[in-house]
Amino acid sequence: MVDLEFDQGLAVLTIDRPHARNAISLDTMAQLEEALDAADRAQALALTGAGDRAFISGGDLKELSAIRTEDEAAAMAWRMRAICDRLSGFPGPVIAALNGHALGGGAEVAVAADIRLAAADIRIGFNQVSLAIMPAWGGAERLATLVGQSRALLLAGTGTVLDAAEAERIGLVDRVLPRASFEQDWRKIAHALATRAAGDIKHVIRGASTDEAVARFARLWVDDAHWQAADRVMNRNKASLEVSLKES
Repeated sequence: MVDLEFDQGLAVLTIDRPHARNAISLDTMAQLEEALDAADRAQALALTGAGDRAFISGGDLKELSAIRTEDEAAAMAWRMRAICDRLSGFPGPVIAALNGHALGGGAEVAVAADIRLAAADIRIGFNQVSLAIMPAWGGAERLATLVGQSRALLLAGTGTVLDAAEAERIGLVDRVLPRASFEQDWRKIAHALATRAAGDIKHVIRGASTDEAVARFARLWVDDAHWQAADRVMNRNKASLEVSLKES
């Protein structure tokens, strides 16, 4: 099942299929589509897996083995690719919280996010080649954008599985967090990104025109949230100055 939780502007999608190590089935795809429909009002989106063994272990081979024709295989690939495209295209920041291993299709889902936060003991790899197939959900293209074409071909072509530290070193993972505090740490980062400003920053980073970037800044400038934050900073600075004058 896919659980959807709203937490202070952050929508959290959790793949909870412990019997299948959070593998993606056709029913999981349907639930992800429904969850994404319901999450559209959130400022940021986080995707994680239940437990600490698997983020997503790939496609559910037991179920997907019923797909035997090229047309059926293509339809499945298009459907899950569209879901990954929706993750990538979400207006606010999307965080993949890698609570466990992200393998095959799980790695493809991870790279559809804007940011990947990994527990220190996880492993990640595009190992579909071990099944004599290739990434089908847009992951190969996104991997190439993250690490370069030659490295992407080396990783996906050999099915290499990386530990978290190596994945961070090459830019596949953005930050490695201690296992003991992983849940608290990734949620703290995700909450910091669950703002309208972070969504506008994402849009500009993705290639907005200069005119649009300036327009987005101007809208944020006149928003009440900006003036409330500015007042807090000015009042804090004033209080610090008064304390300094008293001590001098």
